[in-house]
Amino acid sequence: MQAGLKPLGREKWWVLLLLLPTLVGLAFGAFGSVLATVGLSLFKWDLLTPPQFIGIQNFTDLATDTSFHEALSNTVRFSFTYVPLVIVSSLSVALLLNRKIHFVSFFRVVYFLPVVSSAVSVGLVWLWIYSRDTGLLNYIIVGLGGEPVRWLSEQNALFAVIIVNVWGAVGEGMIIFLAGLQGIPKDYYEAAQVDGATEWHLFRHITLPLITPSIFFQTIISTINAFQAFEYIYILTRRGSSSSSVPTLVYSIYRDGFNFFRMGSASAQALVLAAIIFILTLVYFRLQRRLVFYE
Repeated sequence: MQAGLKPLGREKWWVLLLLLPTLVGLAFGAFGSVLATVGLSLFKWDLLTPPQFIGIQNFTDLATDTSFHEALSNTVRFSFTYVPLVIVSSLSVALLLNRKIHFVSFFRVVYFLPVVSSAVSVGLVWLWIYSRDTGLLNYIIVGLGGEPVRWLSEQNALFAVIIVNVWGAVGEGMIIFLAGLQGIPKDYYEAAQVDGATEWHLFRHITLPLITPSIFFQTIISTINAFQAFEYIYILTRRGSSSSSVPTLVYSIYRDGFNFFRMGSASAQALVLAAIIFILTLVYFRLQRRLVFYE
């Protein structure tokens, strides 16, 4: 018996050795960066001069910083619009592609392509689509007799970037909902149809309750993505009417840290963002007990 344990112990050491690079990366790349952010939030530092310890002043300054308030407001408005649109759009596409139709695999790949596409490349394409003078949207509008629209102006930029972000996230949600839909036993539908249930009754009383775990998971993922949205916002608005026509929290962190070199303020905002996401996640998990049904 002891002779049989020796290879197992040796194998355990090999596993630890092979995992060591990943563990080191997590320690310094993830946990180390969090500790560094906490430390930097207590200093005033412009990357050029020595850091100056100022305690919690960076946090108290945020209470009166109008640009931070604007970024927080934009992020909340963005999230409250983005999350429901992603849930509804992803579920609708998943319901359509869960049926037995021709070329269903092709359509699934097409809808998933934005997820694996380069955000920079996609953003540049949408920048052309939204262009006032040469954009595809305005070309269609003018062709129908309308007036060109400044899609990336101060008034329309938030709506424009929400559409692009939702378009890029539908494929991810589609995969999650497809997994949930295909996990529902067919016997439930067959029994309900024997009793005369309509398509709406099947969806309302069988499909919807049984995919609440998928909805719960996708809601958390979409909320985190909404509060961390940056790439499309940066690409689409940096050439608009102003360099910050849609300043969200992540955009504000980037701007303070790498445009104005206020690393302490940027770190404080990053911690505020992390706290908001953490609190929302806790709220979701509390609601899970009442709203999520596990078979």
